[in-house]
Amino acid sequence: MSNPQQPPVFLNLFRIRFPTGAIASIAHRISGVLLFLSLPYLAWLLNLSLQGPEGYTAAVAHLQPLWLRLASALLVWSLLHHLLAGLRFLLIDIHIGVDLPTARLTARAATLAAIVLTLLYTWWVL
Repeated sequence: MSNPQQPPVFLNLFRIRFPTGAIASIAHRISGVLLFLSLPYLAWLLNLSLQGPEGYTAAVAHLQPLWLRLASALLVWSLLHHLLAGLRFLLIDIHIGVDLPTARLTARAATLAAIVLTLLYTWWVL
């Protein structure tokens, strides 16, 4: 006789405890996507600001609403985390910090440093 099939298991991602390195890796990918998606807007804003004093004034005025300043904080986090995690991954590629305790420490450090620097930027902007 055949064995009865097991029912499918519901995989709840919110109940899984991810390791620190996995969180840093996922956040690195998310920050890269955010940076990529923001490129057209940032290029337009740079073009506007380089069109003379009136363009610069218009670009600064465009960034005054609170929601755009908060969005800029998200982009700053994205840039900082992508930079710090990218440097971490480059060091791992050349076999620096490959052992588990060091890898966990550098993942925590990169994630925490990006958050702290983003909070400082947000405090400065708001």
